[in-house]
Amino acid sequence: MVTPDDVKRYIADGLECETLQVEGDGRHFEALIVSPLFQGKRLIQRHQLVYQALGDRMREEIHALSMRTLTPEEFSGSNS
Repeated sequence: MVTPDDVKRYIADGLECETLQVEGDGRHFEALIVSPLFQGKRLIQRHQLVYQALGDRMREEIHALSMRTLTPEEFSGSNS
């Protein structure tokens, strides 16, 4: 069974992240992903970058992934 730590490692291996938090139950996961690569990208483009990092695991190992994708600037603004 896939753990939140596995999903976190999969994303971190394929995507530059400043903050990465993953929670889940082995099938359904929620992730907070903060990456400078999201700068200037629309939401769908940000999600595509994450899916690209996950590759085939998204189809084979991870049933559902809910994502909050932010740039570092958006993240620092949301925490102030």
